[in-house]
Amino acid sequence: MSLSAVLDRPVTASARPATAGTASSPQPAAPDASVPAPARAAASTAPRGFALYVGIDEEKAAAAGVSLGTLVEALRRTLGELAPAAETYATVALAPAGAGGRDVDVVRLALHEPSAVARTKDEPVDEDRAPGGVVVDISRKRVLIDGESAAFTFKEFELLQYLVLREGRTIERTELVSSLWEGSTDDDAPGERTIDVHVRRLRAKLGAYEDIVRTVRGVGYRFDRHADVSIRYGHGTPSPDRF
Repeated sequence: MSLSAVLDRPVTASARPATAGTASSPQPAAPDASVPAPARAAASTAPRGFALYVGIDEEKAAAAGVSLGTLVEALRRTLGELAPAAETYATVALAPAGAGGRDVDVVRLALHEPSAVARTKDEPVDEDRAPGGVVVDISRKRVLIDGESAAFTFKEFELLQYLVLREGRTIERTELVSSLWEGSTDDDAPGERTIDVHVRRLRAKLGAYEDIVRTVRGVGYRFDRHADVSIRYGHGTPSPDRF
């Protein structure tokens, strides 16, 4: 059986061991006439489950000594132990081999996760707007300052993008190191204080707009929504962490 078939196979009640009290499926309860209609409508949007997006390709799974199918079955077994009544459904996220960004961001976009898809919509360009301010063009990996392209290095752009996509959240130096230099050897990865150097260079290139990257003393850095900054998204844009 192919891997896709294994992952796409929904788990039905017949695939799980029978337990006491499950001889027949419970019928949905009729609406309680004593509850006002507006209250019943509000209750109709209660959570019914959740989606867990896992970013890992076959090569990385193999390097860890497992396969995607093995991971799915292990997660299902754990869920079966914790909540036997829960039904599960798994599917493989297929994306172009050259798709950039973090694996989990590519997965969310490939599976059309709403917040990830929303970030792929290009903002309408106002042709009459003055060219002043900062434009972080994530779709083209560039920064425009007062209408002119800024000479950002790849790592400087990654640093600014990481903060922008997590606006309002203070990012610790340790997180910046582990996220932006993931996979680097100890010799290649910068120390926490080296991050300060990267931020200083980033701010120097932002010039009059350097304050869009804020310092949270003793913690790290943060990007807050700023009137002088506009963000342009494109297909494949990474989505920020929600949890």
